[in-house]
Amino acid sequence: MSDEVVADGFVRVRLDLSYDGTDFSGWAKQPGGRRTVQGEIEDALRTVTRSPETYELTVAGRTDAGVHARGQVAHVDLPGAVWAEHGEKLVKRLAGRLPRDVRVWRASAAPDGFDARFAALWRRYVYRVTDRPGGVDPLLRNHVLWHDWELDVAAMDVAAKSLVGEHDFAAYAKKREGATTIREILDFGVERRGDGVIEIEVRADAFCYNQVRSMVGALLFVGDGHRDTAWPRKVLDAGVRDSAVHVVRPHGLTLEEVAYPADELLAARQTQARRVRVRGQ
Repeated sequence: MSDEVVADGFVRVRLDLSYDGTDFSGWAKQPGGRRTVQGEIEDALRTVTRSPETYELTVAGRTDAGVHARGQVAHVDLPGAVWAEHGEKLVKRLAGRLPRDVRVWRASAAPDGFDARFAALWRRYVYRVTDRPGGVDPLLRNHVLWHDWELDVAAMDVAAKSLVGEHDFAAYAKKREGATTIREILDFGVERRGDGVIEIEVRADAFCYNQVRSMVGALLFVGDGHRDTAWPRKVLDAGVRDSAVHVVRPHGLTLEEVAYPADELLAARQTQARRVRVRGQ
């Protein structure tokens, strides 16, 4: 079914959800029977609605294997009769079918013009890492990376802020055929929590494949003194992948929040987001 137009007789439903990505092969369904978040939710949805067909989900951000989400958003187009029968009880019924590492917290009829992917204004991710000599708190081991060097958080923050703005992030992304690598970072900062966990928070209109984990890898090199604060921006300006930039492990990364405009601006935002990005436009 088209993401642009909701077919007659169908209702677009917004789903707000979260998941622990540890045992998932990412969000998107894959061949070979690998376990994915999309697959689990679609299977549960098919079961609770007693449908012979699968209602396909569209998501705000396709997370990679091992990446978590606290504030993920998806949409699904359901027949009006199915929504009328299950709408009020859908969240509770899904809770009875979904595995414990994925939860749908809210299901609501979406306003006109809503599209979980293309109507989003921005996505906010946080990568968590600790440099404590003893390693990661065992209770946080699936959500925090251990870096075996002391990290200078102030230097990392300076380097992060040098990447704010609209740029071509080809140097920090795995190129995909036909896809642009131009993105706009709205905020990028690093701070240390009271418990010693360092949070690297980045907010952007969208992200390229592996972009966040590559930028975090560059910041870690700055933090442990292997590179100076100007190096991540030099890599960006060079426009090509640098062998020194490592894609850090996925388990420290969490999609925290997705934001959307006011209802009356949703359609316009979709149109803007669907265009091919050109620098400065």
